[in-house]
Amino acid sequence: MTTKESSRRQIVILIKIENIANFIVKSSSYIFNINRTLKDIKSDVIADFIHIDQQGLIVTTNKVVNNFNLTTIKKYVKNINNINSNKVLSSKLP
Repeated sequence: MTTKESSRRQIVILIKIENIANFIVKSSSYIFNINRTLKDIKSDVIADFIHIDQQGLIVTTNKVVNNFNLTTIKKYVKNINNINSNKVLSSKLP
């Protein structure tokens, strides 16, 4: 996939492969919950979709995120019940 714009609208969440399968099963509900969490902190960033890459999960957003939004999304992913939070390594911008 190629884009004209900067890929700074993507958040890479480094996560172990066994967690990826658990996450993708309910990814549509997680997108909804991530957006609700971002709205609760009065952010104008919206998560559009999630896909898998060799690096981990890629969350694509409508705008460039700041560190606070990045941390909020990482905390949400770490607090999901069927995800082993010890295997969520970090989140970063590409």
